[in-house]
Amino acid sequence: MFTTTQTEAVPVAKVVDGNKRYPGVVALDNVNFTLKKGEVRALLGKNGAGKSTLIRLLTGSESPDSGEIWIGEARLEGDEATLTRRAAELGVRAVYQELSLVEGLTVAENLCLGHWPRRNGMVDHIRMKNEALQSLHSLGVEVSPDQLVSSLSPAQKQLVEIARVMKGEPRVVILDEPTSSLASAEVELVITAVKKMSALGVAVIYVSHRMEEIRRIASCATIMRDGQVAGDVVLDSTPTGHIVSMMLGRAHAYSSPVETSVINGEPVLEVLGLSQSPKLAGINFTLRRGEVLGIAGLLGAGRSELLKAIVGLDAFDSGEIRVNGEAIKRPDYGEMLRRGIGYTPENRKEAGVIPWLGVDENTVITNRHKVSVRGVLQWEAIRRVTHEVMARMTVKAASSETPIGTLSGGNQQKVVIGRWVYAGSQILLLDEPTRGVDIEAKQQIYRIVRELAAEGKSVVFISSEVEELPLVCDRILLLQHGTFTREFHSPVSVDALMSAILTVH
Repeated sequence: MFTTTQTEAVPVAKVVDGNKRYPGVVALDNVNFTLKKGEVRALLGKNGAGKSTLIRLLTGSESPDSGEIWIGEARLEGDEATLTRRAAELGVRAVYQELSLVEGLTVAENLCLGHWPRRNGMVDHIRMKNEALQSLHSLGVEVSPDQLVSSLSPAQKQLVEIARVMKGEPRVVILDEPTSSLASAEVELVITAVKKMSALGVAVIYVSHRMEEIRRIASCATIMRDGQVAGDVVLDSTPTGHIVSMMLGRAHAYSSPVETSVINGEPVLEVLGLSQSPKLAGINFTLRRGEVLGIAGLLGAGRSELLKAIVGLDAFDSGEIRVNGEAIKRPDYGEMLRRGIGYTPENRKEAGVIPWLGVDENTVITNRHKVSVRGVLQWEAIRRVTHEVMARMTVKAASSETPIGTLSGGNQQKVVIGRWVYAGSQILLLDEPTRGVDIEAKQQIYRIVRELAAEGKSVVFISSEVEELPLVCDRILLLQHGTFTREFHSPVSVDALMSAILTVH
């Protein structure tokens, strides 16, 4: 039997020698992690560092290959079918980047979803409303339980999601990038809610890349790198530069940054005063012929929205786009493609490929007229141009007719880029072109992009992997608070770039 002092000394969550491997990847390597009651712990690390895997182990959505997971005095164990339920019973909750609210239901209905209070076999709406009010008030959330979720602002939806996990007196709440899609003023609401959770004795794991926000909300941070815990730091006494060095290590030095003279080519794409509420405000930049321009920024900064606005997929509120000197105030996607702009989307699987079609059809889909005669596709021509693209892009596939969905992520991405080379695009907007591909494929994509620039094509390159931007870009713009705040010219120091990204002015 534990005394009060002994009970308080027991961590609310603990990972002991945790290991997790996936095919070809060591996700967690002998990780030890301890969380105390009422603590707000920041979890930091670049993409692929192991943060998400650690969260999955704590929530029971996956089990470790070896090691132990403890929630309070109970070891989290059992078959994978019941682990998540067991973790929830022990008091572990998580709020992920993609919210799980049902837009067509009220706030009260969402808060009680799956756990309806009942009376005489019927849903007790009065009790449901009272329980919802209690959860909302505990965090200081000013939202009516009768409101439809679809009518709420992004910040209110985030707060309702947090309020939902507070039902049932949780021990541990994990918040994964909870402010990534919020404007600065809305972030304050989330910070206030987290502080109230901590005051109630709930331990919070806070995943974010925003250092200013982290320093306001957390006292200490666990920093992960390459599947290991690089160290724990007290935030008040640890400079951002030191945190960056712990996050990056020296592994990013395997390749040298681009070293170029100033790009003097004529402007091919100019963006003037582009605004799109609430993400973008007064964006201005010029892309020159033969230039690779990187755009850096935190998740939710508006990078993808900017590319979609330029290419005509999303409307913008005000501003102007010029392509080769010609002004376009309301771009249309088809028109922009005809003007020589190619676009690769952030989510390759959902918007970049048609998985059941062959490499050939996915390649020529951007310009079928080049391989058609009187509207009839010429399969010999399709095979020829596809083989040319596959050779240039080093695409590995059994044949040009192989369904693209069966290829590796790297080979799929090279086909997605190659289709715009085939179409003759002179301006390429690449959104996360190396996401989900292996190191060899990344190096090949870097080489392809630099070769295209050497031929006079111009590229906008967006990546969440900060360390790769200096390896491929002549110039890098930093997007913060809806506008560009810094500009870096090659050669760019990864440490300086990362420090600028994490330091919000």
